[in-house]
Amino acid sequence: MSKEFEIAREFEVDATPEQVWDAFTAGTGGWLWPMEAPEPHEGGKGPFGSTVTVWDPPHRYTNRVENVDGISEQTLNQLDYTVEPRDEGRRAWVRYVHSGIFVDDWDNQYDAAGRHTDFYLHTLRQYLTHFDGRPVAFVTFDGPDASKAADALAAVERALGLTGDTAEGARVRAAGPEGRGLDAVVDFRNPYFVGLRTDRALIRFFGRNHWGHPVGVSVHDFAPDADAEANAAAWRGWLDSVFSRPL
Repeated sequence: MSKEFEIAREFEVDATPEQVWDAFTAGTGGWLWPMEAPEPHEGGKGPFGSTVTVWDPPHRYTNRVENVDGISEQTLNQLDYTVEPRDEGRRAWVRYVHSGIFVDDWDNQYDAAGRHTDFYLHTLRQYLTHFDGRPVAFVTFDGPDASKAADALAAVERALGLTGDTAEGARVRAAGPEGRGLDAVVDFRNPYFVGLRTDRALIRFFGRNHWGHPVGVSVHDFAPDADAEANAAAWRGWLDSVFSRPL
């Protein structure tokens, strides 16, 4: 049965309103995924077939789309961003509202959307604080079917070298692709997601196995020599190897 939903979040960040605005409208590859920039006026074309319904830089931006292309579970999607200055414009307060209509498996869809929102907005703050404005090579992919298992994200954590005592904020030597050690900060960790931040990249692990899907990986690489294809091959091979052995 179709049912409306709304996911609202508010936070402050050590970035100017202009930096936050740019991240929402032009720099999405640094924290979410690359998407076409909206046409800068009301009635303009937004990403994924949406229409810009509010355009007031750098304070308010809204886009809306009906009959969401490629998503059979959803018929309406609206994203609303409000940004206000704090500390004489040196910081920003942000309100993000994602709303729409889910037409199938409402509770599961809503739970997944809310938890993903928290992780993406955390990644936004990491991007603004550590990598703002830097060019990014982005890649994302799903693991094999075996990564749908109930303990799949736990297997990823073990392969990285994280233990039950490894808390958010910990500095670790993670086990990366091809036996490489990665000096990283565990910038996010809960039963659903893990985030690693190195001096060049944000590496994200999505425990979508909780909702019946494969584990996902995204890499936002901000190094001058970043190679998205090489990152994809390396991390895909790493993830495949995790699930080629007993969990």
